[in-house]
Amino acid sequence: MSAPEGGPTTPDEQAPRKRRGPRPSTTTSWTVAHEVGVSQSTVSRALRKDPRVRPETRRRIEEAAERLGYRPLNGDDAATSHRTIGVVVADLTNPFFPSLLTPIHDELRLMGYRVVLFAERTDIPTGQEALNRLLDRSIDGVLVTTATLGSRFPDAVRERDLPIVLLNRYVDGMDVDRVVADNHEGGRLAGRHLVELGHERIGVIRGPSNTSTSRDRLAGLVEVLGEAGIELDESLMRKGPYSHQNGYQHARELLRLKEPPTALFCANDVIGFGAVDAARSLGVDVPSQVSIIGFDDVPMAAWEVFQLTTVRQPLGDMARAAARMLAERIEFDGEIGPGREQVFATSLVKRSTTDRAAATPPAGA
Repeated sequence: MSAPEGGPTTPDEQAPRKRRGPRPSTTTSWTVAHEVGVSQSTVSRALRKDPRVRPETRRRIEEAAERLGYRPLNGDDAATSHRTIGVVVADLTNPFFPSLLTPIHDELRLMGYRVVLFAERTDIPTGQEALNRLLDRSIDGVLVTTATLGSRFPDAVRERDLPIVLLNRYVDGMDVDRVVADNHEGGRLAGRHLVELGHERIGVIRGPSNTSTSRDRLAGLVEVLGEAGIELDESLMRKGPYSHQNGYQHARELLRLKEPPTALFCANDVIGFGAVDAARSLGVDVPSQVSIIGFDDVPMAAWEVFQLTTVRQPLGDMARAAARMLAERIEFDGEIGPGREQVFATSLVKRSTTDRAAATPPAGA
């Protein structure tokens, strides 16, 4: 079920899966790809005059597009398209989600899909209301970025014969397509970095325990600390939503302890931003008195006001891969089989919020 780690590759001559059943009446980039024997992404690149496409391949694609009457969609065309994808997110105030939405929208638009955004939580009773609203819009598929470990939302979508892809999440025991980062290895990267800086008293501000991201990141951190002979002190662990308030509130609690941690592992960047603001509010210097590391590498992490050390997920690549995976499931469902998984590697991004452990950490700030 799993695919190799790393970004997706789409060679010029990679043939798409054979379509089962009648072709749709509207000519799409998939129709051109099927005709020429290349991938859909190659068709999109060729018609954008991307120099990475061989001239001969571009010529064949352009001839097929003209013969079939296909032209790439622009923004106005996409608005009138009858092919619609519902994208479900939890919280648009979290900069993580806008980092996904732009590449999702752009990739789907190139393939002839219109995107309808649903800002919903799928782990609460009103999740059923979200599903009903999705169905009311006559959509062709669903891309979900916010499912919890026990969520029934993906199964409820599939029971209605709608293709679905999970992005940045998986649900235990559920065989659906998914695109994720290697969150376990990301937790290990963060932990190894803190250990190499000499930190032993490490605080943790995690996300919701019912999300795969929070669980896997913590597991990786605990594992690498154990390998270094460091046992995570449960009294230094806090959990809550992936929010600035969670990071701010719990960082203040931890930094005001009689024996505060010398480093904080934050389960995402937004929690990390809250932790940095909390330290500053208490007069605790980052990083000389406390190191703070986040996870995701959203654009704000590089802002001068934060310069947050973090673990990077390749968000744009993941978003585009999920969009392509969903389009494939819509077009070629009968040929694809069981759920697929694509895992992307994570990497450490060192900035200004981590440093060697202080000899004497601030006491009860």
